Amino acid sequence: MRTETTAIIANIAANAPMNEMAIIKQEIQHWLSSDLRKMMLEGNRYYRNKTDALKRKRMVIGQDGISVEDKNLANNKIVHGFLRKLTDQKVGYLLSKPMSLKTKNEAYQALLEEIFNKSFARTLKNLGKKSIIKGKEWLHPYYDEVGNFSVEIIPSEECIPQWKDSAHTILDAMIRFYDVETYVASEKRIVKKIEYWDTKGVRRYIDKDGSIVPDAENVESSHMMIGEEPFNWNKVPFICFKYNDEEQPLLELVKSLIDDYDNKKSDNSNNLEDLPNSIFVIENFDGADLGEFRRNLSQFRAVKTRSGPNGGGGKVDTLNLEIDTEAFKTHMEMTRKNIYEFGRGVDMAAEKFNGATGVALKQLYNDLDMDANDMETEFQAALEQFLWFVNQHLLLITKGDFTTESVDVIFNRDILTSESDVITDGKNSVGLISNRTIISNHPWVTNAAEEEEQMKKEKEEAFLDAQSYGGLKEDEAPIDGGGGDE
Repeated sequence: MRTETTAIIANIAANAPMNEMAIIKQEIQHWLSSDLRKMMLEGNRYYRNKTDALKRKRMVIGQDGISVEDKNLANNKIVHGFLRKLTDQKVGYLLSKPMSLKTKNEAYQALLEEIFNKSFARTLKNLGKKSIIKGKEWLHPYYDEVGNFSVEIIPSEECIPQWKDSAHTILDAMIRFYDVETYVASEKRIVKKIEYWDTKGVRRYIDKDGSIVPDAENVESSHMMIGEEPFNWNKVPFICFKYNDEEQPLLELVKSLIDDYDNKKSDNSNNLEDLPNSIFVIENFDGADLGEFRRNLSQFRAVKTRSGPNGGGGKVDTLNLEIDTEAFKTHMEMTRKNIYEFGRGVDMAAEKFNGATGVALKQLYNDLDMDANDMETEFQAALEQFLWFVNQHLLLITKGDFTTESVDVIFNRDILTSESDVITDGKNSVGLISNRTIISNHPWVTNAAEEEEQMKKEKEEAFLDAQSYGGLKEDEAPIDGGGGDE
């Protein structure tokens, strides 16, 4: 996006607001025709498993060498949800478990836990999914009708950011456009709304017959209302959550491979369906044309032949079409492998997963882990920007000034591990680290504190049982079962 656009708009706006509208119109037209927005929409479509293979037609050479569609041929359209699987795998790996926020200020910690609750965890997961599909997605902090601090996901295909820097880290302004359904009398209409956000507030427009005009219902306003007072953030209230530093959608990396896999699978299915109707070799055919020959063959399972001019009999034979099954299988396996390799995913159906444990299992996750590292870096930076709005909100509601407090954001990855390996490692760690740490990392334990309490209770019961049978005297301690640090 051109970074000088905002400066031009700001310079022109004071004297010629219509020029500002013209520039916004030009920006929208440029964005609507851009390859990046097209890839975002295709990413949405591919995630829903509506790939280009569904548009396929069986074409043949017609009269005068012109390619025409032949609807008599088999046209199977077989699609595979690779993009959905890769996307969900990455989101599940990095964002399926709630993230942790750590700060030394206990009061601040309690307030953060109220904001970063389960609802926000769901929002963050959806942000992750959309950012992978489209390269980036936007989070908009705002106050709802009753004055609660809230957040909303804004689709990136509706947003035209105006960046201050080439690294796309500081937002100068945001142009947003979207459609709203409304009724004029009994007629349903679509109104195209346009908003221009900067640190001075929001200016609103509509697209009327191709021209940008002020929205008569709400021309200009502040970012929000605090009671009856207008209020603006000191920053543009949109935070960009990127899949990677290049803001490149996952589909752009694997689209050609997915299309090839779908097309080859569909072609093979078509060949299998068309094989019974192999190429016919016809001599002295007693009929008007080839169409009649095929009709007789399909309807009556028979054709008439006649003697040739030199007394030879008519003849119908076939040329069988052989499918190279081994070549097809090899090609499909290589394409599938490439989809997971360049999509940085894990093919759980691969044979090398059978019996893999320990270091071998971790190596299979190398690509996914590397992609998660990049995504985590971008999301931590975005959450740091969001924390600025959170801190300003806490100031507004007089909960305290936490602007100088540091916060560590920790993503808890859903890593596939071998339970037996984890248990063995735990046993070998007794005496080296605390029992509480060992218990919290045990694969069967969901709440370390409850588990410690249960172990303590069981030790006491075992001690009382031993006493009742004379196994222990009152001055003897029970055997330490590793229930926790006393």
